[in-house]
Amino acid sequence: MRARLISSVLLLSFAFLLNAQESVKLTILHTNDFHSHLQGFAPESKYTPDVQDNDPTVGGFSRIASLISAVKAENPEGTLVLDGGDCLMGTLFHALEPSTGFQIPLMKRAGYDVVAIGNHDFDLGPDMYAEIIRNSALKGEIPVLLIGNAVTDNEDPADDKFESVVRDGLIKQYTIIEKKGVRIGLFSLLGKDADESAPYAPPVTFEKITRSGKRIVKELNKEKCDIIICLSHSGLVKDKKGRWAGEDVQLAKKVRGIDLIISGHTHTLLSEPLIVKGTPIIQAGSTGMFVGRAELTVTGNLVSLEKYSMMAVDDALASDTAIQRVIDEQKFIADSIILRPLGLSYDMQVAESTFELISDEYGNAAESNLGVLVADAIYYYMNTSGPGADVSIVAAGVLRDPIEPGIQSIADIFRVMSLGSGDDNVPGYPLSRMWVTGKELKNITEILLFTSASTPSNFPYFSHLRIEYDPDGRIFNKVRKIELTDQQGNISEVNTSKDDPKLYSIAANSYMADNLGLVKKKTLGLIKVEPKDAGGSLITDLDSAVADFNPAVEGIQEGKEWLALVKYFQQFAPAAEGGLPIIPAYYSNPDRSLVAVPGEK
Repeated sequence: MRARLISSVLLLSFAFLLNAQESVKLTILHTNDFHSHLQGFAPESKYTPDVQDNDPTVGGFSRIASLISAVKAENPEGTLVLDGGDCLMGTLFHALEPSTGFQIPLMKRAGYDVVAIGNHDFDLGPDMYAEIIRNSALKGEIPVLLIGNAVTDNEDPADDKFESVVRDGLIKQYTIIEKKGVRIGLFSLLGKDADESAPYAPPVTFEKITRSGKRIVKELNKEKCDIIICLSHSGLVKDKKGRWAGEDVQLAKKVRGIDLIISGHTHTLLSEPLIVKGTPIIQAGSTGMFVGRAELTVTGNLVSLEKYSMMAVDDALASDTAIQRVIDEQKFIADSIILRPLGLSYDMQVAESTFELISDEYGNAAESNLGVLVADAIYYYMNTSGPGADVSIVAAGVLRDPIEPGIQSIADIFRVMSLGSGDDNVPGYPLSRMWVTGKELKNITEILLFTSASTPSNFPYFSHLRIEYDPDGRIFNKVRKIELTDQQGNISEVNTSKDDPKLYSIAANSYMADNLGLVKKKTLGLIKVEPKDAGGSLITDLDSAVADFNPAVEGIQEGKEWLALVKYFQQFAPAAEGGLPIIPAYYSNPDRSLVAVPGEK
């Protein structure tokens, strides 16, 4: 009886102490996959940040800065602003980063505390990214940059600069920030799919996120953190039954001790938290169209998510004029350094669209009308300004932004095909040309169909090629028929027999060309593609496949994907004399190059 009485007293005392503890209210603001979208869009010509006049654009960093300032005023000492990765790469502004390094310190100035590193931050290579960080730090204070599972190679000099910024503390595995007496531990991870979408990260590699997550959570617990937040650039997807799945769901299931996962990479807009094993997962879409807001309450060792909302970034928000002034200065620099030598300008109007052109990499990529348009643009550009090609190919993963109805400027067009760089001063992937047999053309389609099931960014769009395939066919044996259409409109069937030596030239960006050259290795010899030159000799150095758009000038004069779009748009007919070219209505629902023809069960 006495023992039971003591126990009851202890329980009552514990309850009393818990109730007596003061609850701390914390506000978490977060974005992810911002991709240098500093201007409102789209089209960008309608963006009027200086006045609230009901312009239809979304996003805009000066609006985000104003929103952050307003929320911080509500909870001055208890607000934390975070980004879930891929803050760079996606507009003309990112092309200036190696020399200006202005966006990362601008994020700090706007109120960001911590920024995770994503796969596209490595698009220029780990050492160039390190130089961007160095230049950024010279401009002023920068947010804490996190990557918890990156592994460098001590023997390879290609990541020495990246290793140096880690040693100097400009990149950390985790950080601890104190707000209102609460110790908040933060770390970031980069998942497998993001890793596979970071072809220029090596020799930097990435440890499995669950292994790194468990290790870092253990360290943060030793540091006596009250809250642990993971910025996971790994992502969420829907499975075949429409249920949420993906790497961040597995992270929540397998790594205990994380109080909140701020997800990224898959550009998923969650209007409410996804709760997995008691761990909330949140993600705010992409490109700064929304800012997520989470209200946390900390009472002793208990952390609860009291409220979550998604705040739209649009013309209803005032603009931070000082931030916008810095962005406008960068527009002038982009004009001077990048565009003027090409006879272009940032705000130059090129064409008009009366309908939306979309590509949903993580949705139904097969229904994209934008993919068809871009493939046709590359074909046109190669055969009017370049050395020519029989077919062109583009993958869903390089289609970064849709085309919204309205006037399309150079800035709008660049956002569509913004990734990559070549060996000149013009941003964007250069176009390559290579020759393959009909059998290899079939193999290319087979491997892209196979890999796009798990890696949607690989879904292909062809121009001047029609491919019938059985979606239920055996692996690497789905393609049933390939037809080629020449420039005169003549249609012929491609002989896919291994005995037919006829060669077909393919135009593709240099990144896809590199991957086609690695098909045999990636499929363990099951599929073989050996890129060749016009004479049939094997190409041993794929850099030599980069197309020369002006042989009269010394060196290789590269042609870029986004310039293909500009040239293609410019030749469309205007609605009236003297008007802008109009994107043809055909592209609202064009013929697809890949046609599913199910076989008999």
